[in-house]
Amino acid sequence: MASAKGSVPPNSAPAGRLLGPVVPAPAPLAPYATRVMDSRGRFYPEDESATRTCYSRDRDRIIHSTAFRRLKHKTQVFVEHEGDYYRTRLTHSLEVAQLARSLARSLKVDEDLAETVALAHDLGHTPFGHAGEDALAAVTADIGGFDHNAHALRLVTKLEHRYADFDGLNLTWETLEGLVKHNGPIPPPAPGPIAGFDARWNLGLSHWPGIEAQIAALADDIAYVNHDIDDGLRAKLFSIADLKDAPLAGPHAQAVTARYGELELSRFIGEMIRTLMSALLDDLRAETGAWLAKTRPDTAAAMRGLPHAVVALSGPMQKELRALKAFLFTHMYQHPRVIASMTRAKAVITDLFEAFCADPKLLPPDWARQCEKGGAGGMVRDYIAGMTDTYALAEYARVFRTKIEL
Repeated sequence: MASAKGSVPPNSAPAGRLLGPVVPAPAPLAPYATRVMDSRGRFYPEDESATRTCYSRDRDRIIHSTAFRRLKHKTQVFVEHEGDYYRTRLTHSLEVAQLARSLARSLKVDEDLAETVALAHDLGHTPFGHAGEDALAAVTADIGGFDHNAHALRLVTKLEHRYADFDGLNLTWETLEGLVKHNGPIPPPAPGPIAGFDARWNLGLSHWPGIEAQIAALADDIAYVNHDIDDGLRAKLFSIADLKDAPLAGPHAQAVTARYGELELSRFIGEMIRTLMSALLDDLRAETGAWLAKTRPDTAAAMRGLPHAVVALSGPMQKELRALKAFLFTHMYQHPRVIASMTRAKAVITDLFEAFCADPKLLPPDWARQCEKGGAGGMVRDYIAGMTDTYALAEYARVFRTKIEL
């Protein structure tokens, strides 16, 4: 946890500039797209790559980060040991990135930036999915709670230690904006890490982000609904017959059976997801096109100045998607198997936090030394948030000398 070498910029140029050659985006972009030539730069100015745009360089830094690798062993819905076929935070992020890049290409905006925000959007998640986040938020309520977007920002600006001249990954302003605001403006009071960084480098928290971040947010919604149907069927939390009665997905499930008859499960899932995802993406492109024609933003700045998102699903599709999410909530997220596992996971997070705060010497030496400076709760929060599912269970076994099965 030692700080970088004074966290001093590697040169004397002011923050918010790109240095060296600036590689242009590979294809003509729409006027409302974010342009690399107009980037607000990096907090610590660096020489830019001669072969990669600043946003593709951000993407590469995220992929090579320790936080990204840890997503492999972090729960999406199912804990890792339940099976190799189910999504983790890593595979989910890759699917979101693929959708975001495809959408960005069709809308003629920066594909690299959309993909980068998509890859980074879940970096701050705790072990054990939303159950872990809820538990960590509850146990840290008196020190500001926990917000996964705020923690993601802390990871890429402070906790990642890859470079000698600064802490974090030193990502561009546009990537940081998308990471923090991909779900929309952040009303005051912003979570502590976001408010603190915003005071150093204004992220425009009251405004919508650029179109590439908006694309990443909708790609997230579309990806997780579709892959949760896939995982839920494979886990036998609900059946094909159940799905045929579900909102939005039902007609697609019925159409596959009507066309092909009885199929093995993997082929049924592939065919149904293909048509459902296409329907959502086609609706998004049409609705977004209509909003672009209506609002006519002629620059990326004009896009950020609009009072609402431009990337959107139509009203009827939003209604159907909400109903499908309600189906999944009832049949999957609230399934007794999932609830029982996540209840035990919450206990792991709560017990570890309380034990480490009571005796910081239980932490690894570098983390324990940071606690000696004061504010053990914040250090412990960072430590637990960075854990994978498997590491959290191992730490529980070490601290309490007993294993807990999820």
